Amino acid sequence: MKNLVLKGVLAASALVLLANVASATVLEDVKKKGFLQCGVNTGLPGFAAPNDKGEWSGFDVDYCKAVAAAVFGDASKVKYTPLSAKDRLPALQSGEIDVLIRNTTWTLSRDTQGFDFPGVNYYDGQGFMINAKKLSGINSALQLSGASVCVQAGTTTELNLADYFRTNKMEYNPVVFEKVEEVNAAYDSGRCDAYTTDQSGLYAYRLALTAPDDHVVLPEIISKEPLGPVVRQGDPQWADIVRWTHYALLTAEEFGITQANVDEVKNGENPEIKRVLGQEANTKLGTDLGLTNDWVVNIVKAVGNYGEIFEKNLGSGSPLKIARGINAQWSKGGLQYAMPIR
Repeated sequence: MKNLVLKGVLAASALVLLANVASATVLEDVKKKGFLQCGVNTGLPGFAAPNDKGEWSGFDVDYCKAVAAAVFGDASKVKYTPLSAKDRLPALQSGEIDVLIRNTTWTLSRDTQGFDFPGVNYYDGQGFMINAKKLSGINSALQLSGASVCVQAGTTTELNLADYFRTNKMEYNPVVFEKVEEVNAAYDSGRCDAYTTDQSGLYAYRLALTAPDDHVVLPEIISKEPLGPVVRQGDPQWADIVRWTHYALLTAEEFGITQANVDEVKNGENPEIKRVLGQEANTKLGTDLGLTNDWVVNIVKAVGNYGEIFEKNLGSGSPLKIARGINAQWSKGGLQYAMPIR
């Protein structure tokens, strides 16, 4: 009887422990350890790449910093986990990272297999790059029948590549590698006739080629690649924090709130701006998220608004010099549209 009672007590204790573990939210876990663990690319110029001192920078890195600023009021409280395409989602699912911000495409299959996509921070599309000196006369992907094509394993790029060539009744030879560094090296050494990935990535990888001016990105866009942060399903509060961090960056740009003027405009007369920046009396917009009411101020002071992040890392202020295009604000003909912060 004593053994049965003891076993019952142990079982009950185990259930209580499991219940406590299950009830812990990502926000609670992040606050407890004192930093955000952010999954990023292993090295994609403009999006996420370390320098020779191990310091990370890029568009995705600034989004990691923005989430940390929202949670802690301190953008430095973030650690980066570089992940390959193959390893990124398992790392998120296992809890190795708190959020994945690594040029990941929002698809139905991913959305229904344990992941949530809080928003699209970069609208992209898959393209092709070739060595124009080696393949002179080719100015369209439709001329690549019979070509060998470098592609990274474990990506939507592989499927898109197969679909495109099958649809257009063309033959091709896929040259597949798990690590992006291997893909880059193979293409640069001439093992492949063409390189395919998201077009933004092609512009980034071209910078690192032995003779970047010899290579051109072909005009075709063969897929829709809505890229954005990813979180585990089952924690709506954490998904909301990541989602509204994205909307805060867009809203700040829309209202002209910048890293330089945020302290000035928060004390101005515009009621919408005061509300967004947590200065309106009795506001609970931040606390409703589990954050402080100056969370947007903290984000913008740390990294600027969406436009500032884009221009610095990808646009005219960067080596990539990618045009905003469809990533412009909705009011300027683009697709970026923030839900109202009210």
